Amino acid sequence: MRKFLVILDNSRECLNAMRFAAMRAKKTGGQVEILAIIPPEEFNHWLGVGDLMREEARDRIEAHFEVFAKWMRDKQGIDPELVIREGEAVPEILAQIREDSEIGVVVLGAGTDKAGPGPLVNALSRASGDLLVPLTIVPGELSKERLDAIT
Repeated sequence: MRKFLVILDNSRECLNAMRFAAMRAKKTGGQVEILAIIPPEEFNHWLGVGDLMREEARDRIEAHFEVFAKWMRDKQGIDPELVIREGEAVPEILAQIREDSEIGVVVLGAGTDKAGPGPLVNALSRASGDLLVPLTIVPGELSKERLDAIT
């Protein structure tokens, strides 16, 4: 089975990446794995405070995931899987790909502002030689209708 790995974050472009991954998974018989990464600064505090912040971050991630998961289940018939890792984004994404041999494609959304496509797209593009799977970058300005036509 092929999984589409999508990175869950608070960016606007994440939405189109989620849509693309779910639509492609539906049309190709694949699955969606959603990876959320808690950065080190979220839990680099005194032991008790760090644990509480880590728990709060996980709760936020799970709530955010459920919004996407409900849409995927209701509209695409896809039941996504959530994976939460802690650390720096690019090394954690590369580790997840190495550890899950069913991942076949990484899907990222590109930002639309003048600063460029976004830090994750830039970083993974630079690291693309180390990726074991293709990287798909979904433009942030694509409409739902255009996404549907493309997938």
